Amino acid sequence: MRKLSVLLASAGILCAAYVFSFGVPEPLKLTFGMDVAELEEQRQDRGGRGERGAQETIVVMKPLAARAYNLVLSTIGTATSLRSVELVSGVSGEIMDVSIDANGVVAAGDVLVQLDNRAEQLALNAASAEHQQAQDLFDRYETLRNNGNSTITDIIFVETEVDLKLAKINVDVAQNALDARAITATIDGTLGLSDLHVGDYLSVGDAVVTINDSTVIVAEFEVPERSIALLEAGKTVQIGTPTYAGRVFDGVITAFDTTLDPTSRSATVRARIDNPDGALIAGMTFTVRIVEKTDPLPVVPATAITWSRDGAKIWVVEDGSVSPHAIAIRYRNGTRVWVETDVPLDATIVTEGAAKLRAGTAVTDAAGAER
Repeated sequence: MRKLSVLLASAGILCAAYVFSFGVPEPLKLTFGMDVAELEEQRQDRGGRGERGAQETIVVMKPLAARAYNLVLSTIGTATSLRSVELVSGVSGEIMDVSIDANGVVAAGDVLVQLDNRAEQLALNAASAEHQQAQDLFDRYETLRNNGNSTITDIIFVETEVDLKLAKINVDVAQNALDARAITATIDGTLGLSDLHVGDYLSVGDAVVTINDSTVIVAEFEVPERSIALLEAGKTVQIGTPTYAGRVFDGVITAFDTTLDPTSRSATVRARIDNPDGALIAGMTFTVRIVEKTDPLPVVPATAITWSRDGAKIWVVEDGSVSPHAIAIRYRNGTRVWVETDVPLDATIVTEGAAKLRAGTAVTDAAGAER
């Protein structure tokens, strides 16, 4: 029974294929009372449509459009402070006082470490006394001379004047020695960590503390040789950091190397980032993006491009047939390709089905064919 059903179904399919291709046989037409002329006309209509369809290739067409391309360079950089100072001791002595609070904000001139200054204070007092004595003697000689006293010769007066100047110098030297016992902040900024305590002995050259001015951060990164053309002082860059995922900081390129590194074939670039809230700190890892828009270029889908020994081509539709036109590929992004070509904008091109075309092939738009 199953074999019989299969045979009957096969016979039905064969009969239907025969009727579709060659029409209904004359005996059957008469048997079913069909109008012979009408059936023949229907068959010819079907044949005519099939012949025209065979002559035209169905493709997808669209006008050629232009769009700017975003050149994007992504790289990794490191944060540094615009100004960073590591204070070291220029003198030696016992620490009498420490005013270093980690992460504390200081102003230039603030005293951070006070060394024992008693000897320097005594030396300043002695120098000041000698200066005062020299000043009194000079004033007395000057008064006598102005009153016509001949005992104050020019030589004596000049020697007194020189002694006064030397005494003033000694005061200044003693004052500088006293000031050096106080280690002060040299810039405005934020203090780092310090292990100094009262009673410690500080030697010449010992590290005191690091001060970072983080109101402005500098991002330093490398740019490969192929992207050197993107560099320009004043150009905006986009900065990101894993610490603040999703947040973008704007930076401005301030400087870059004019010579490539011979090993990495890259140039070092620095960008300035305003950091008024102190969110960024020195040493952070940055992701850096430089974006530049090109002039508008013709853009086509990748399916519109065919290849031959002569290079890449797109197909232009004119008067129902196609002709190939050479292109130069400039950029790619996903399925879109930016090209250079002599084809004018808004010309109709084949965007799908180009692989089956030859010069002069008659085509019809798939959208029109569906209708």
